[in-house]
Formats: sequence, C-alpha cells, structure tokens
Amino acid sequence: MALNTNKNVKLYYSIREVAKMFGVNESTLRYWETEFPHLKPKTVGQNVRQYSQKDIDQVRVIYNLVKERGFKLSAARKMMNANQKGVEKTADVLTTLTSVRDQLQELKRQLDQIV
Repeated sequence: MALNTNKNVKLYYSIREVAKMFGVNESTLRYWETEFPHLKPKTVGQNVRQYSQKDIDQVRVIYNLVKERGFKLSAARKMMNANQKGVEKTADVLTTLTSVRDQLQELKRQLDQIV
C-alpha cells in the first residue's frame, strides 16, 4: 500500500466550502442539484451534503456553462446530456486558459514594478 504524501487532499467538502470556491450561494448549489441529474453529492445525517472531487468537477462544468458562458439552465442541461465529455473538456481548457492569463498578468505587473 502506497503512502499518501499529499495531506491537503480532502475526500469530501461541505456545501459551504464548495459555494465559497465558486463564489455562489449555497442555495444555488442546492437548486443546481435539482436541475442537473449528474450532480448528486453524498448526503449524511440530516441532509448534510458532502461533495467529492467528482461532484466539484460537475459544479465546475455547470458554473462554466451558466455563469461564465451565459447559458440558461435548460440549455446547459441539454448540452451536458448531449455531450458530457466535450463540455467537461471545454470547461477544463477554459479554466487552464484563465489560470495562464492570470499568471501572465501577474508577471506583467511584476515587470512593470521593476522598470
């Protein structure tokens, strides 16, 4: 059995933590659960939601479609049902590009301070 050296990895995240990651309300996540059949976090106790990394990836895809690209919920649901893998890949590419852009802007800011 291999030793897990990455101690920062959590198996489950609370709805509050996930909402904070994406800058949305907890009620928004609950509503998305009713609208998107792919999003089903584990519930324990008195309906306490626990989001796995797979659930967070689903939220990332939904967030990308609805908040960043401006799709209505019904259109986003249809798109996810028709081409789940393509939508996920597009969301991953957009996340990577956004990260690269932010890093480049930070580099430019640092260079401007030097000059």
